[in-house]
Amino acid sequence: MRLPLVPFLLVVIATVQTAAQPANPLAADIDRLTTEVLPQVVGWRRDFHEHPELGNREHRTAKIIAATLTKLGYEVKTGVAHTGVVAVLQGGKPGPVVALRADMDALPVTEQSDLPFKSTQKTQWNGQEVGVMHACGHDNHMAILLGAATAFARLKAQLPGTIKLIFQPAEEGPPAGEQGGAELMVKEGVLDNPKVDAIFGLHVFPFRAGDIVYRSGPLMASGDGFTIRIKGRQTHGAVPWGGVDPIVIGSEIVMALQTIISRNVNITEAPAVLTIGAFNGGNRFNIVPETVELLGTIRAFDEGVRKDIQRRMQDIATKFAEAAGGSAEVSYSIGYPVTINDPALTARMAPTLSRVAGADRARVGPLTGTAEDFSYFQQKVPGLFFFLGVTPPDQDPAKAAQNHSPLFVADESALPVGVKALTNLALDYMFGTEPRR
Repeated sequence: MRLPLVPFLLVVIATVQTAAQPANPLAADIDRLTTEVLPQVVGWRRDFHEHPELGNREHRTAKIIAATLTKLGYEVKTGVAHTGVVAVLQGGKPGPVVALRADMDALPVTEQSDLPFKSTQKTQWNGQEVGVMHACGHDNHMAILLGAATAFARLKAQLPGTIKLIFQPAEEGPPAGEQGGAELMVKEGVLDNPKVDAIFGLHVFPFRAGDIVYRSGPLMASGDGFTIRIKGRQTHGAVPWGGVDPIVIGSEIVMALQTIISRNVNITEAPAVLTIGAFNGGNRFNIVPETVELLGTIRAFDEGVRKDIQRRMQDIATKFAEAAGGSAEVSYSIGYPVTINDPALTARMAPTLSRVAGADRARVGPLTGTAEDFSYFQQKVPGLFFFLGVTPPDQDPAKAAQNHSPLFVADESALPVGVKALTNLALDYMFGTEPRR
């Protein structure tokens, strides 16, 4: 597939501009600056895509970002949560502090696209050699935020507040045995000094290129993993009464766990999913094994439901096993919390998204079962997270390769929409907020 050329992207910008009605005094300047910086945004995106790095190892990426922001006049701090970059630009007038976030890491995926700048990188991940690819589209996020950073720098004297840019490592998770991501950045004080009033972020997604999809309240699910280790007593397969069969116990547990969602969760208010992804045990057809192991995930959109599912899982697994003469141990890998868009902030900023994308290109979307650690920022300050469509115009979004696929491709016509969305969200918020006294 051939990518759209930059001149074509300029036509896209012009089309979006005609549909937009500026709400802040600098909106027209943002339109102009987005057009000017677009070739560089495309260049950044392609460079990051061709040279991806995994979580907590984004050394080259961080170096480029830090150098660019320093040249633009930002106060830059590196090494945050291992490889993160945080940059602050104080405007010429008093006002709120607005944070914008982009994640930096790629995935251990071998790219199968035909892009001229496709990744051929390989590296070590948790002891294995893997291909590396920006299969989730974080290359776009970084390029978009650098484009916004450029616009803010050129308008510094007119900004009624302070911009804080957060380039975050390890959104996809750090290597085994390490901490990382948004949770670690928050622990290290990324939302303080100066204290952030509101935070915005976006994620590319296989919607139509240039569409913006958002939702008030819960948007993306929490994502927890779990392991259930079941112990029986080994015996000959011809004499099952001579032992305790953990495979049968595990089968009963798998079926019983599904009743948590179907009978205990009010799915009309808070949908949830409990999935067993692996059932491991045994090595011969005529031996009842000593142990089996179940692996799975829980997805929820309410923190109370999330905790109740874990409690009920514990009861079901241990008591079913005990009733059959065996035992079970449940352990959890606690993942990201629910991504919850602040309702008041979302209502306030929804007109901005409609103005930028066009009234027919911005819409409220459904709940999404994927998880995002942007949720850690939202637990501390009001935040709004939204999706930016990147499916090429000649493809059906329903058939396009999903994020994390080796065939995932992001159409660059969406890049200017992303730049304008982040810059206008920040400016609309700033101009609409009373300065601190």
